[in-house]
Amino acid sequence: MPAVFSRTALRPLALALALSGSVAAAATAQALPPLPQNSYVTDRLVAARVADRIRRTCPSISARLIYAFSQARALKNYALKQGYSEDQIEAFLHDKAEKRKIYATAEKYLADNGATPGNVEGFCALGRKEIENGTIAGSLIYAN
Repeated sequence: MPAVFSRTALRPLALALALSGSVAAAATAQALPPLPQNSYVTDRLVAARVADRIRRTCPSISARLIYAFSQARALKNYALKQGYSEDQIEAFLHDKAEKRKIYATAEKYLADNGATPGNVEGFCALGRKEIENGTIAGSLIYAN
């Protein structure tokens, strides 16, 4: 084998290629925003909370539970495909501070749209509007 292609000569090249792959992977992982800053994910979690509050408050609106579960699975798959790990996803979903933020955002949306505590019709009206407009929240509920 010529000296140019000897194993000893190829080691630095192999090491450089291996390191460049590791650096690229690390750069990709670092490029991902933390899950709480991923608006695609958080917007859907807020919408799910809005839909849940509507269906629990308005007696004439129910949940599309099977569809909601499939959307939750799809959202998890989306996060995995983006490069988030199972551990990152689970940590985010179980983080009480992040859950409070999502709930607070949902409550603000509800209140801004007339669905306030004690105003059952406000929840029902918003639910019908969400369904009619085909929003994410609207897709998770249906009018009885």
